[in-house]
Amino acid sequence: MAELDDIIHQPLRLKIMAALNALPPGAGLEFSRLKKLTGATDGNLGAHIETLSKSGYVGVVKAFVGKKPQTTVSATAAGRGAFARHVATLQEIIAASAPEN
Repeated sequence: MAELDDIIHQPLRLKIMAALNALPPGAGLEFSRLKKLTGATDGNLGAHIETLSKSGYVGVVKAFVGKKPQTTVSATAAGRGAFARHVATLQEIIAASAPEN
């Protein structure tokens, strides 16, 4: 059985990756939208996005819309692959624990 991905397995990072993987490749979510989806605080969400970014799982684009800063986060190809492997491992664990008929 494959190992769980320690970077993705943390609950908030799993929520972030799940939200980003629901989007088409290349699409992203604004920080404020991710905050609402995950229920995280600004600082907590920022720290976890940083961890995912350093691992190469997400890309972060910072821009200004008018005079307001806007941060958009998207899953990278590596992040999508890691998320798919993580989900497959979770499915293996669930299948292995199911009672036999």
